[in-house]
Formats: sequence, structure tokens, C-alpha cells
Amino acid sequence: MTETTPTAKKSLVEILKGMGKEYYLLSAMLFFFFVAWAGCYSLLAVWLQRFFNLTGAQIGFAYGVFSVTALILAPVYGMIQDRLILRRHLLFFVGIMLVLCGPFYIFIIEPLLRTNVIVGSVALGLYMGFAFQAGIGALESYTERFGRVAGFEFGHARMWGTLGWASTVALTGILINIDPHYNFYLSTFGGLIFLIMLVMLNTSEQFSRKMLDQYKIDNQKKTSLVEIINLLKMPAFWAVIVWVLGSSMYGVYDQQFMRYFVSKFTDQAEGAQMYGFLNSTQVFIETICTFLAPFVVNKIGAKNGLIVASTIMFCRIGLSGLVDSTWAIAAVKLLHGPEVPMVMISFFKYITTRFNPAMSATIYLVGLTLISQIVSAILAPVAGHLYDTWGFGHTYLLMAAFVLVTTIISLFALSNKTLPGTKEANI
Repeated sequence: MTETTPTAKKSLVEILKGMGKEYYLLSAMLFFFFVAWAGCYSLLAVWLQRFFNLTGAQIGFAYGVFSVTALILAPVYGMIQDRLILRRHLLFFVGIMLVLCGPFYIFIIEPLLRTNVIVGSVALGLYMGFAFQAGIGALESYTERFGRVAGFEFGHARMWGTLGWASTVALTGILINIDPHYNFYLSTFGGLIFLIMLVMLNTSEQFSRKMLDQYKIDNQKKTSLVEIINLLKMPAFWAVIVWVLGSSMYGVYDQQFMRYFVSKFTDQAEGAQMYGFLNSTQVFIETICTFLAPFVVNKIGAKNGLIVASTIMFCRIGLSGLVDSTWAIAAVKLLHGPEVPMVMISFFKYITTRFNPAMSATIYLVGLTLISQIVSAILAPVAGHLYDTWGFGHTYLLMAAFVLVTTIISLFALSNKTLPGTKEANI
């Protein structure tokens, strides 16, 4: 028997050189999508409170509306993208929505909020749901699928999105004190570059054909409502849902955390600026962790990655309710850095090794995005009310208790077994 020579390990530079231009274009798309998102979202609660005097409950209502919009759109976006495979029609629609951000906020949202808070909140929620809350799921699932065909790790592209957010939030805290319109125009700029990168992306028939051949599907086996219903009958899918219910707390927790942090400062302008620096630092940490997360998850397995992510989330939310000083709160917030990459990478690797990989977009958008938005839609107004009545600390402790319960259940309910022919380390 002939001995095989071990394959020499490639350096990081060699790996990056071998990625291909599709990796860099998708990375740039993620970067500028998050530039657009951070411009209009990173200080949204502060903007609503400072310039329109909205209460915590009213801000929670606005978040609830775009969560409802996203939960309705998530399965629709998922089915559309699974049918499109690697075609870009849905992403072009999302890109156009990003470009409209600045004009929409300035000429539609602001006048509506001044005349009728409810109507303004609904309009804001509808836009955010279409463009960002559901749009990010479509972009991430597209990137993960493209990576499986083109030969790169999803996490190594997704980290550029994190870097885009970090680069932007370093500015938003400063710009909001000068003129918040600058942040909204920054979002429009990010949308324009996103569309340019999307036009340049190669989605030739060879990639679509390779995807079809890889998973042995044909035009009659694309995702449909019937397949989603069948998915809902699987106990393994409901085990995933239990984990997602707990992980959804991080979105509810983050929505008005900026208000909590800024409230620790006597000068709100200084607080907003410091929050921008904190958020930027956290996201730079997240960028590094997003690059490293695929290696960690490949080593420990997708299930263990999900449990680790939930444990970090429990610590972050719980400690936020226990500590009081500004520096301690800031330190706890930085746990967001390793948490989010572990959630994303572990979840994608779990669903593509326990379920049909051809349905990855649908499972991601239904299993993670839709359920997260349902939880957010229900709990965002409730959390806003509790912040106003109980205070942030007690509300965070209640959230942490819920995460702990779902983590313990998931430890036993999630499966260690992968589908035949799949291997976590190769995804």
C-alpha cells in the first residue's frame, strides 16, 4: 500500500489568497450591510428618547413592530432564497431598501413621529423589518450557502460584517451629537456600496449547477410550504427551537441596553459618545472571535458550541443585573464579543449537519430569525414596561433565569449525531 504524504498546512496569507474574489465581494457586502445597519440602529433607542421623548414602553413598541414584520418575512425570505439558490434577486431588493434609509428616516419617519408616535413607530418597524431584521438572515444564509460551493468558511466572511458594525459605531456616538441625519446618510452610503459589490458578484450557472448537484436536488424539490410543515413535525427541530427561545434573549437585552448605559452618565451626550466607543470595542473583539469561531466549533462540535454560546449569554445578562459601576457594566457588555460568533457559527453547522443542507436558508430564517423575532415582538414591549417599573437590573436577572432554563434543557435535547455523509469540520 502506498503511503500518502501529509498535506502541508497552509499559512493564513496562503488561505486568504486562495479564497477567490467571491469571498472578498461577499465579505464587502456584509461589511457595508452592517455599516448601513449600524448607522440607523446602533443608537436608535437613544435617538427616540432624546429627540422625540419616547418612554421605554413606547420604544419597546417600536422594536416590537419591526420584530413582527421580520417574523412574517423570515419564512418568506427563506423560501424565496432556497428557490433562487445563488441568484441575487432578493438581495437586490434588500440593497435598494438600504439605499432608501437616509431619505426614509429624515423625510418620512421623523415627521410621523412628531405628529403620531404610533404611526411613526409602525412605519419605522416596517422599514427595519424589511431591510435589516429579515434582510440580514437572507444575506447570511446566502453567504453560508455560497461558501459551501466556493470553498470558504461562513465565519471568515461574516467577521467582515462585524468589522463594518465596529467601524461605524465608533462614529455614530459622535455624529448623533452633531446631527443624527449624518448617521442616516451613512446608512444610505453603505447601501450604495452594497449594491455595487452585489452587481460584481459572480453567480454564473456553474455555481448554481454545482449546488444542485452537490445536494442531489432538482427543480421539483425546492423548498415549499409543505416542507416547512414537515419540518415542524420533527422533534429534532423543536429541540432547536427550545435553544433559540433562550438565545433570543440577547436581542431583547440589547435593544435598550444603550439607555441603561447612558443613564449612568450625568451628561447624556457624553454617555452616547462613550457607548459608541464601548460598542466599537465590543464589535472589534467580536470580529476576532468570528474569525476564530469556526476553528473552535469544528473542534468541540456544533452542539457544544451552542451550549457554550448560551452559557456566555447567561453570564452576560445575569452579571448586567448584578454589577452597578459604569466600568463593570462595560466589561460585562464585552462578553457579547465571543457570544455572537459562537451562536452564528454553531447554529449554521448544527442545521447543515442535522437537517437537509438544501433547506439551510429556510431553517435558518424560520428556526433562528423567525423565532427570535416572535420572542422579541412579545417581550420587547414587556421588557420596556419592566425597565420603567422594575428597573434594568431586576429585568436582566429575570431574562438570565430564562436563558439558564433553556440551556439546561438544550444540553439534553440537542443531538450529537450528524446526518450520513456530513461532517462538521468540513462545513
